[in-house]
Amino acid sequence: MNRRTIAPAIALVAVLAAACKPAGQNAAERATPDGRGGAQLPMSRGVSFVLAPGDGSVATLVKDALLRARAQKRTLVVYVGAAWCEPCRLFHEAALRGDLDASLPALTFLEFDIDRDHDRLVSAGYVSKFIPLFALPTSSGLASGQQVEGGVKGDGAVAFILPRLQALLAR
Repeated sequence: MNRRTIAPAIALVAVLAAACKPAGQNAAERATPDGRGGAQLPMSRGVSFVLAPGDGSVATLVKDALLRARAQKRTLVVYVGAAWCEPCRLFHEAALRGDLDASLPALTFLEFDIDRDHDRLVSAGYVSKFIPLFALPTSSGLASGQQVEGGVKGDGAVAFILPRLQALLAR
């Protein structure tokens, strides 16, 4: 290649690279690590999930997430579920599809897995007999005791959880 063909080739590569980025999405809007090993899903006006890292103090993780949520004018709820839990999975899928955005505007779930995180959740006061668990944290990151837990299997799982979660948020 000579100089006359290199410049247009570089310009074409730049245009193609820019075209691969989804419209209206910049690096800050895409899922990125949160600095502790967890990943934050893109924020929206409705429901979003922040995956809690597999290590570290739950109270510290919750406190940090609470500060981020407040800065974004969002409400933070500690969510504890498991891959094997049908009501957890159905609720999570509905939220990710955007089905709950109108009912739960500006809500962020800090998501923990009961199997992986049980002991450290207990040490921060996030205790329940059933999952999914939805708990409101204190400003220190510890459990406030205000929570709802459990669900039902099948098609009614989301409809069972949603009004109970809304009542918790209205407190």
